Amino acid sequence: MRRLRAVFICTVASFTLFSASSVYSAEVNSSVKGATGNPISTIATWSGNGQFGNSNGATSEVMYRAPQGIIVAADGSILIADTLNHLIRQLKGNQVTTFAGLTLNLDEKGLPEGGISDGKKDKSVFQNPKGLATDANGNLFIADNSNNAIRKIDKAGNVTTFAGNVEGLQGSADGKGQLASFNHPSDVVVAANGRMYVADTLNHAIRTISPEGVVSTLNATSNRSVVITGGQADLAGDYKDGKLSEALFNEPTSIALDAKGNLYVSDTGNQRIRYIDLAAGMVTTVAGSKEVDLVSTEYYAEAGFEDGAAGKTQFNFPKGLALSAEGGLYIADSQNNAIRYLFNNRVSTVAGDALGTFGDQDGTERYTVLTNPTDVAVNSAGDLFIADSYNNKIKKASFYQLPASLKNDGSIHVVNGSTEVTFDAKTQNIKGRVMVPIRAITEALGYKVVPVSSTVMSLTKGTTTIELTIGNESVKTTIDGVVTTSKMDTVPFITDLHTYVPVRFLSEQLGKQVDWTGEYQTVILR
Repeated sequence: MRRLRAVFICTVASFTLFSASSVYSAEVNSSVKGATGNPISTIATWSGNGQFGNSNGATSEVMYRAPQGIIVAADGSILIADTLNHLIRQLKGNQVTTFAGLTLNLDEKGLPEGGISDGKKDKSVFQNPKGLATDANGNLFIADNSNNAIRKIDKAGNVTTFAGNVEGLQGSADGKGQLASFNHPSDVVVAANGRMYVADTLNHAIRTISPEGVVSTLNATSNRSVVITGGQADLAGDYKDGKLSEALFNEPTSIALDAKGNLYVSDTGNQRIRYIDLAAGMVTTVAGSKEVDLVSTEYYAEAGFEDGAAGKTQFNFPKGLALSAEGGLYIADSQNNAIRYLFNNRVSTVAGDALGTFGDQDGTERYTVLTNPTDVAVNSAGDLFIADSYNNKIKKASFYQLPASLKNDGSIHVVNGSTEVTFDAKTQNIKGRVMVPIRAITEALGYKVVPVSSTVMSLTKGTTTIELTIGNESVKTTIDGVVTTSKMDTVPFITDLHTYVPVRFLSEQLGKQVDWTGEYQTVILR
């Protein structure tokens, strides 16, 4: 199978896919070019039935409570910070079990209460765990958010408080192990040399922890205040690029290590993605404007949605980060209900839409609907996993591959899913529109062609009927007795006893998503 390489560019009205050679629009000779990446074929629920609960079992039946952290373990299993259940869950094969944590009590609403307690992992207690990371020795580290601590689970299954005090008290002190303190840390990563980095969210700081457990703060302290209700002032995060020791952040919530050992940071309150070059000791903004207007009455920078050149893009509380094999960065853009992708100084949308539509819908990338996705992870095969937090689900994005039998011979091909459509006449390019013989394409999509007259054809499937007229741009569609009309921008025609229709319009009328890869001169129907 050939894996296509493309990246999705989203506009308010619709998605347009770019390949490295031409625009994915089922229109040839489009010279628009974009960064490379992997087009997503489908995004499907991988685990969770969507209900708010904590049951284990088969992946399709388990319940979560707002999972907000996810990583792929060395054995390929998925570890999940089931945040409001105060548990660490493990998805392995088709089963989900509790990896660590214990429910002590239920509150007056019947929800689990968290706490802090070390010991064996099945007897330990967490409180709103979020970011997860593993080291080369197989230890698991947890940003135990509301316990203001970094917890450790060793290979023997023992839980300890690695950094932060055992009472769960918040603070900002540097020091060794339990002498250090944090303020709602949200993420943790471990470098190859064993050094850890922590997104210490409400301290507006990036902290580092040596292999010996010594905690240090890398950036400057924010002194910005905002005016809140009643004229009172409250401390908030700030924004500043430049020297790491002088840099300022605003509620950073996620970090990711790249191949160079440097850090990407979801600077959530500033609605930006920052980059820390650790060797140079410098911080830069790599996505979102480098000018941030933080007004005195607001905690956060203005949010928005915009794809394109990285320096002009907009986010709405970006959170979880994960690197792709090619060095691109997936971003869980939580309140845009979208997954964004940063690569080659451009940002694109790979799931969700520019309107921030929320809900729960699986499907191809442009028709997927998420609700507050908070974290992402990538496995060795390049599959993308999404913690779809408010849907109480884990979703998986699988990448589309062209059939291995497809010939890159310069002619125009049409692929329906993983099967190439065979035509008894050559496909044509008419003014940048791919035109195909109607009978082969409709039959491939399960429709029957019935001539109504010498110029009118009817396509039928179940309760759906579509009428086309040769030489006429009008189309009449009847679904369950309801009639609508629309227009094509290229009219059907007859040549050499074959009727030709525009593949994009017809396929979309028949319920297919239509994309184009210029590299293989192929229309893809999904």
